[in-house]
Amino acid sequence: MGFWPRQIRYYDLALRHKSLSLHNADGSLQNNERLEFLGDSILDALVADVLYHHFENRGEGFLTTTRSKIVKRETLNKLALDMGLDKMMVVANNTNSLRKDIFGNTLEALFGAIYLDRGYEACRRFLEKKILEQLLDLEAVAKTVSNYKSLILEWCQQYHYELEFPTHELPREEEGPATPPVFECELLINGKVVAKAQGYSKKNAQQQAAERAWADVQSGKLQ
Repeated sequence: MGFWPRQIRYYDLALRHKSLSLHNADGSLQNNERLEFLGDSILDALVADVLYHHFENRGEGFLTTTRSKIVKRETLNKLALDMGLDKMMVVANNTNSLRKDIFGNTLEALFGAIYLDRGYEACRRFLEKKILEQLLDLEAVAKTVSNYKSLILEWCQQYHYELEFPTHELPREEEGPATPPVFECELLINGKVVAKAQGYSKKNAQQQAAERAWADVQSGKLQ
């Protein structure tokens, strides 16, 4: 991580998923959810801080959009996997049934641990040295498209096509906190299914279906 932790217990907790929570004497559970809550806010502030100084001449809208691209679930999940957090997590054996968000959540919890252990400036150095310099290119992120749903909507409006995103929850194979709901979206243009996708929220499933449809638009497959 680039520094010596002072209180290792914070980092132990940051890597402990709720599926293998510890029990306190008072019956409360110990896992990384509280650190995730803290780290989520810390990361938002850190990214805003870094973007404000990196893009000195860009406006609020650009900065807000770029921040959302960095702190969105998909980006955090990929960063966590690139850092190898999935191999360090303390999690129940049935991880195949868990959504990938747990990796991004663990990264947020790690920022919460660093903040409690070393403070804000240590969090900023970690973000800059271990993530932005090694894993994430700010300029490239700023140029990426994130809202494919809006793009496919604008395209359909341009040609007066009817667009629908019917989305439903799939039946669960097993019940429990480690089996979150899965949603499936069918993207329909003029009543015809042109793309399907699944996600752990309706919004995520719709965005992924829109991304697939937009790729077909760009390649000429969808005309």
